[in-house]
Amino acid sequence: MSDHNRLATLFSKSIVNVLRSWICVLVLAGSASIGMILGRYEAVLFSLVAIVIILVPVLMFRDLTVMPPWYFLVLVCLPVLSGTFVPVAPVTTFFPSLALATLGLLLMVNLHRFTSLRLVPWFTIVLTVLFTLAMACTLNLFRWISDILFETSFLLDGRTQDAINASLMSEFFYATTAGLVGGIIFHRYFQQVSQQPVPRMVAPSPPERKTPVESAVLSERLHISTARQRQVALTMQTILSLVLVYGLWTQQLSLFINATVTLAITFIPAILERDYGIPIEPGLALWITSAVFLHALGSIGFYGIIPPWDTLTHTLSAMVIAAAGYTTLRAIHLHATAIHLPSWAMFIFTLVFVLAMGVIWELLEFFTDQGALLLGVDPVLTQHGINDTLSDLLFNTVGAILVATWGTAYLVRVSEHLATRLESRFNV
Repeated sequence: MSDHNRLATLFSKSIVNVLRSWICVLVLAGSASIGMILGRYEAVLFSLVAIVIILVPVLMFRDLTVMPPWYFLVLVCLPVLSGTFVPVAPVTTFFPSLALATLGLLLMVNLHRFTSLRLVPWFTIVLTVLFTLAMACTLNLFRWISDILFETSFLLDGRTQDAINASLMSEFFYATTAGLVGGIIFHRYFQQVSQQPVPRMVAPSPPERKTPVESAVLSERLHISTARQRQVALTMQTILSLVLVYGLWTQQLSLFINATVTLAITFIPAILERDYGIPIEPGLALWITSAVFLHALGSIGFYGIIPPWDTLTHTLSAMVIAAAGYTTLRAIHLHATAIHLPSWAMFIFTLVFVLAMGVIWELLEFFTDQGALLLGVDPVLTQHGINDTLSDLLFNTVGAILVATWGTAYLVRVSEHLATRLESRFNV
């Protein structure tokens, strides 16, 4: 069985599975009806979206028997059941995230079958985990924006900024845990499944030749000589070195660690080019160095002096992360013959990658901050309430959109060399 056909094994036409799966659909329909009566519109939206994703194959083939495994649909129903029978905070937070991960898997399989996207199980699972984190971020961004614009109370419910932020971090933590647990469950399923794929759900083979993408050189668009670009990057590295020494001399742990990490990041382009043969032209190196340099300046006081500084650094940092995500995705697209990522998928998955990384970064900031408070030392990374956290995530999204829309042409050469490196590494 070819690798991309293994996703079709997710569906079964056995009578037992069909009956149990339809019972789960009825549970979701009942949840939507009750939610509408009680005014629980988030539950209504979740149930309706879940029903649509589950029934896409049924509607496309007009066949009531093309249903996913019933035990996966039980995972989707867990938020409904837990909210009714086990209304305990950790349960009612973890189960919705696990249900979201399962819906993410079903959505990926539907896209694989009914669009030009082609996936394989391991890559589908990775995307599902990232999708879970990205959706947790997106849902809370919508809640926050709604609270600000329409004076609702999804998040801003009268508690202090720090209390709401702590609740959000708890939700992000459960979403991360649920995504990983879901990934393990799905991995075990694809490892052990022995049934033959449902013929109708087998997608056509991916195109043999990838669509070429026009490349561009960022250094040429900056209208600055490459020698000058290298000089600017070197100047930034020198300043970071001085900040590092100053932090060490004055025993400011947070300043020293921030300067050390950011300085180390500025050497990544040179290491990639020297040790792995991946060319990083001066413009891209300057882009990366500028992002971390501005963050380092913020850590020595610019965040407090210039309020928009935080917005600028998060947008630039997100652009670097988006560039890394796009480069990796396109290298996989070029290297793995069973995977085909059309341009729209590259755009969406780049956004998903950045949003997921944003959640992980905010969790890292939160736990670092809390650990520093427990130890009685200055935190290396700090959070300043729910508005600060979600505005950071909002501008992360802006940076990701900028790269996914206009910046990908500058990353073509890097991704192609990375794909070549992968093919050499795995003897393809």
